Amino acid sequence: MKSTLRAIGSRLLYGIPVLIIVTLGAAALMDLMPGSPGQAILGDAATQEQVDAINAQLGYDQPFMVRYLEWAGNALRGDFGTTLFTQEPVTDVVMRRLVVTAQIALMALFFALIVAVPFAMLAALRSGKLLDRTLNFITSALLSIPSFVNVVIVSLIFVVWLKWFPATGWVPPSESLADNLRYAFLPALALSIYEGAFFYRVIRSDLTGTLREDYILVARAKGLPRSYILARHAMRPSLTSLVTVMGLALGRLLGGAVIVEFFFSVPGLGAEAVNAVSIKDMPVIQAIVTICVVAYVLIFIVVDLAYAWIDPRVSVR
Repeated sequence: MKSTLRAIGSRLLYGIPVLIIVTLGAAALMDLMPGSPGQAILGDAATQEQVDAINAQLGYDQPFMVRYLEWAGNALRGDFGTTLFTQEPVTDVVMRRLVVTAQIALMALFFALIVAVPFAMLAALRSGKLLDRTLNFITSALLSIPSFVNVVIVSLIFVVWLKWFPATGWVPPSESLADNLRYAFLPALALSIYEGAFFYRVIRSDLTGTLREDYILVARAKGLPRSYILARHAMRPSLTSLVTVMGLALGRLLGGAVIVEFFFSVPGLGAEAVNAVSIKDMPVIQAIVTICVVAYVLIFIVVDLAYAWIDPRVSVR
């Protein structure tokens, strides 16, 4: 237990420099963009004096490092400020959007896994045969399709042809769980296509290698069924790479579902980030960047701990 807590603490410490560098970079990039928050709020018709007055009121007349250090001190207390336009607490806005993106990301991972794992097991059992070659061809094609094309394809099939799901919009689960799942299905499916193909390739490769290990050959020599060997002896040692890519995929989905959220009009974190950048809403941008970095750090802490659970020979330090 002590070693686990020590490992978690050390990884959290490693994440602090990353968090500082990324948030500094985000703030610096926004300062380098043309215009200012005051200009974005007042519009092009405002005079320079009016713009300067708004910037001074919001604190943007201060030097960059002074503003950053003040923001960092408030962020450590959980206060990310208020949005520039609506004056809502940034924490409330971002967490509301994060819940939506997290739901879609987790659904996408679920869809990807329930397809990738059984097909990878079948392909590993029939390595080099027609089914294996066919699945490799299909997944190679799916990996080469851009995400915006996947969005169009799933919309064409499920909205235009089958008319099973709504084209755009969102219903919170608190209002109607059934409608929420109907609106979330297509965005999650569109995101899961690439991830499922990638998971399949990783699992199939690891399983194929594991099935060539000596202890697997011994199990076969004992006359055990191949399906039993695969599920009981080969699957667990082959999960290490999958856990890693799942962590990467979850972090990627939380921070990069912009196209899908925009296309389906989903009020998620990616759509909020695009909107915040367009209007130079610095408090929202810095909060989103911070949450994404923290999410990555936490995800990989869980991944490291999962290694020790999958393979007891792996020590957590």
